[in-house]
This record gives sequence, C-alpha cells and structure tokens, in this order.
Amino acid sequence: MDSSSSDIAQDFSPSLRIHKDGRVERLIGCDVVPPGYDPATHVESKDVVISKDDDVSARIYLPKLDHDATQKLPLLVYFHGGGFCIETPFSPPYQRFLNSIVSKAHIVAVSVHYRRAPEHPVPLAHEDSWTSLKWVAAHFAGNGPEEWLNRHADLGSVFFAGDSAGANLAHHMAIRIGTHGLPGLTLRGIALVHPYFWGLERIGSEAQKPEGVAMVDGLWRFSCPSSSGLDDPLLNPAKDPNLGKVACERVVVYVAEKDLLKDRGLHYKELLLNCGWQGHLELVETAGEGHVFHLLDPDSDNAVSLLHQIASFINHS
Repeated sequence: MDSSSSDIAQDFSPSLRIHKDGRVERLIGCDVVPPGYDPATHVESKDVVISKDDDVSARIYLPKLDHDATQKLPLLVYFHGGGFCIETPFSPPYQRFLNSIVSKAHIVAVSVHYRRAPEHPVPLAHEDSWTSLKWVAAHFAGNGPEEWLNRHADLGSVFFAGDSAGANLAHHMAIRIGTHGLPGLTLRGIALVHPYFWGLERIGSEAQKPEGVAMVDGLWRFSCPSSSGLDDPLLNPAKDPNLGKVACERVVVYVAEKDLLKDRGLHYKELLLNCGWQGHLELVETAGEGHVFHLLDPDSDNAVSLLHQIASFINHS
C-alpha cells in the first residue's frame, strides 16, 4: 500500500490519513476479536444486528449468572470512542474493557456499533446511537428481538457510558431522552470518560497547545462537514439550549491530567451545574495520565481504579 506523503490529502496521524484519491487509511483501531466466552471474567458476548439497512449492530455482554437465573440486572449501553472515525466495539481494547466492567459491576451491556466518518459523517453516529436505544427500549415488556435482554436486562435501571467521542454520544443520548422521551427505558446515570467536547473559544491550557488544538479543530470539520463550526451544539455544550434536559439524576465525568480535552470536561461540569439541571454531578481527575489511558494500559493501577469507580457508580445509583 502506497502511503507516501505526496499522496496524502489530510493527515490525522496516529489515527487516520485521507489520500488524494479519497481512500481512507485507518492507522489504528482496525483489529477485531470475535465474541464468545471470556475465561478471565466468565463473561459471554455475542453480536446482534440492530438495523441491517443502516449497518447498525452491537455486541452484547452477559455476566456469569447467580443461581437465580431469572434475576434482572442493570443495563449499560456503551458508546466507543475514536473521534467518530476509528475503532469499533469489536476491537481488542473495547472487548477487554466491556468484559471487565460487566464482570466487576455484574451487569448486562450493549456496546453500540455506529457508522463512522468520513464515509458516514456526523451526525449519523448520533442517529445510529438513537436507533440503538430505541431497539433496546423495545425489550421493556420482555418480548424484544434479543432474548438476553428480555430475560436479564432491567430497563428500569439503565446507564450510558462512553469514552471520548463515545462520551459525547452518551451525553447527547441523555439529552435526546430528555427532549423526546423513550418509553420503556429509565436512564439512571451517565459516565463520561474523557469526553470529546470542544469550542471556538480557547479555555484553560488549550492556548498553550497549538498543535493539538489544530488537530482537534481539523478532525471535527473533517468528521462533520455540514457542521456550523466549532461551536456546533453537537460539539460545544455551552451552545446547546437543551443542555439542562439531560434525562438522569446522576452524572460522573472522568478527566485525565495530561489530556488535551481535560479542560472541556471541567467546563462541562460547570455548565451542567449552572443550566438548571437538577441532578448530582461528580468529577474525577486522574493525575499523570493522558487521553483514554485505561484502554491503552488496562493493567495499570489507574486503569483498574477507573474500572472500579465506574462499576461503583452503576451499583450505587
């Protein structure tokens, strides 16, 4: 494969490159692992089709069940990160993370496979995520298309979570429930890990990081060419008139000290607490770490701690 610099139209390394002939070269997040039984966590997983026409699917997870196999468990809907352009629920880091969180929290999980930019520009990722939630909600009476959810998922105790772009999706899905409603599904909380929010005005330490800022600016315009710009409400919560309609009472935001997006997570906390939303928000900062460190080094003490914190957030809601 010829990937010489002369053939490259846009370079978002180390994530992806766009060639002058239009070819998209994803540099990471392309490996996939099959679903199945994980002997380390005793979690089972399988893949399901949500919308064949739109190529929306999911990987669902079931923990080792207690003696009472009819017990209903909290349901986590997870949205993967990757700038809306790379990664899938089927990549090794996400398979490992979902196996671990399902085992630790003893929950059922649905990890959403939405269509990615640039072939499918934002906001298609948001529309696919909403399609997935409507599919989940169809199981509320126990007669949906997926038996694992019919038998074991408590749709009265649902949580959304995601990292980076996936945290953006989790946030917007919580707002969409608040504005549109979703009968059959009760959202208890959202966990946003290193959320991908941005804006035109520089905040915090962003002005001291021009190369990183330029990369984020360019990636958004690339993934959402129809956007109104960096202050699009899809990207900048400060510009969203529906911010206060987040449809849950508990939110936790995780930020990392060395992450370029850290100040956006801090700003999100202030915005949500001052927009009329009547809930409880917790912010957790991890010292010495960068963006999505828990996926890059899952055995580190900080990654294990983050996993336990998310599990505790779900179990104590």
